[in-house]
Amino acid sequence: MKLYLDPGHGGSDSGAVGNGLKEKEISLDIALKIRSILTNQYENVQIKMSRTGDSGKSLGQRTNEANAWGADFFLSIHCNAFNGSARGYEDYIHTSLSNSSTTAKYQDVIHAEVIKVNQLQDRGQKKADFHVLRETAMPALLTENGFIDNAQDAALMKQSSWRQKVAQGHAIGIAKAFNLKKKQNDDQEKGAVYKVIAGSFKTRENADERVSFLRSKNIDSFVVTLSISGETWYRVQAGAFSSRENAEKRLEEVKKAGVSDAYILSESTSDNSNEEKPSGYSILGKTYLSPEHMNQFVKKINPDAIELGIYYLTFGEYYGIRGDVAFAQAMHETDYLRFTGVVKPEQNNFCGLGATGPDNPGASFETPRDGILAHLQHLYAYASTKPLPDGYPLLDPRFDLVTRGSATTWVGLNGKWAVPGTNYGQSILGLYERMINGAMQNLEEVINEVKRASS
Repeated sequence: MKLYLDPGHGGSDSGAVGNGLKEKEISLDIALKIRSILTNQYENVQIKMSRTGDSGKSLGQRTNEANAWGADFFLSIHCNAFNGSARGYEDYIHTSLSNSSTTAKYQDVIHAEVIKVNQLQDRGQKKADFHVLRETAMPALLTENGFIDNAQDAALMKQSSWRQKVAQGHAIGIAKAFNLKKKQNDDQEKGAVYKVIAGSFKTRENADERVSFLRSKNIDSFVVTLSISGETWYRVQAGAFSSRENAEKRLEEVKKAGVSDAYILSESTSDNSNEEKPSGYSILGKTYLSPEHMNQFVKKINPDAIELGIYYLTFGEYYGIRGDVAFAQAMHETDYLRFTGVVKPEQNNFCGLGATGPDNPGASFETPRDGILAHLQHLYAYASTKPLPDGYPLLDPRFDLVTRGSATTWVGLNGKWAVPGTNYGQSILGLYERMINGAMQNLEEVINEVKRASS
């Protein structure tokens, strides 16, 4: 399904204004959230936006672009204005269409889903001769999400959580109208991670010897220290995967290398065992990916991306936080360091700290290093009840606003870091899985090249 998503106005055209708000900013923020929800949660959806920043584009350019692209649906996001007393939500299809048309049926579904969540008066489903409805070759809908010059509606518009709800309503409506299939990843939903264990030892020396042996066989591995029933063990781990299939492939490699007693350990955030284990999908834990792997991952998508991997490794290790998953969170928040949302590159704010919408783009930091330090400190506030280690200054401006220890897992950030954010943690973990798989693919390529060179 190809969706052309059109945030109304932009550039020198601010659209309606009122109560300190501009329509162009509200419509853009809602549209960006719609794009994020649909691309992260649903399969087989392509989205082209008329704008992703504060740029201008004529109505003709918008419809021509959608027509040339062959969009299946055109959705235009707006806010209304009248005389300060009018309130509510309404949406429009073209006047020439019957109530039984395909477009009208789409309108029925989307209208119902938006009204469920937007807390606005329902002004009904309407028809009009708007350009974007008349000149589009595909079904088209224009939504008016409240009256910006009405104090009550504007109070809602100022809330990032409200704009997220409105975006969710639009996204769910589109998904239902076009029968979009939700992305399924049973491993993520269960919080499962599959780890290939290549030995557990009572002495660190023996564990290090096993790591050296595996590395001599071109199998990357490392030692994890853990406590079981009060005793310290040194476990050799040869990879962690969110896909059982990928873990089994690695297990086969380890066994072929001569470690016949290797096995797969499945861990879950819902595991109630009293044993202390490596962290699974908890926020606290070891960073597995190297800075090079992190940097390579983002540069495949955004070649101009600055290199941040070393900071996520350094601060991740210092605070005991999974720095590579935090890096995935930053990629999710910044659209792979392209900053297509309300936060701008010069803010060095890679996790959206304090950003609530166009009227409040959040905190700014002097350097990328400072921004990442604040990011890891904010995660530490959620994941731990212990005092913040004092090796670095506190740069997170919202550290003291967090209920300490209230989100120990990435999925636990749902509804906290992002509101309502019902799949926020799952989206981060899905992106992290792609990072892991990419790193494994790179490793395989290196191994094959070494084999070719030595043959």
